[in-house]
Amino acid sequence: MLLELELWPHQSLTPKGFVIMIGGTFAMLMVPLVGLIGTAVLWGVLPFMLLVLGALWYGLQRSWRDRDILERFELTAESARLTRRDPDGSTRDWEANPFWMRVERHDKVGSIEDYLTLEGGSRSVEIGSFLTPEERRGLERRLLNAIGAVKLRR
Repeated sequence: MLLELELWPHQSLTPKGFVIMIGGTFAMLMVPLVGLIGTAVLWGVLPFMLLVLGALWYGLQRSWRDRDILERFELTAESARLTRRDPDGSTRDWEANPFWMRVERHDKVGSIEDYLTLEGGSRSVEIGSFLTPEERRGLERRLLNAIGAVKLRR
């Protein structure tokens, strides 16, 4: 194995941070309700406060699910293989001969700067679209160096 990479999106909110965020939001939402304890207005405001907390919970959970992506790239002297696991659990595979494979960097595609594609085999595939532009440039250098090493061996 000449090169083996696993790529995934950055997750800035840890499970502990999630608990702190939900708990802190709950505490801050309950502060105004202290003055309403024992009044009928409390029961009119409380459902909306809980709705806000539920929406935050759902939004954070959805964000985690949408970023549950894993790309695995393996390069040997005989083959280059990219496997992508999407948030829904499905996987997509791409394979090519490394001798005929190319790494292409496009300056800007849509809103993505330094967009990377692997070309070879029957189609072209993107790699690392969720990375920052600096990380994609670093990935490009690593891929080019590894592919160059494969071509020198032949």
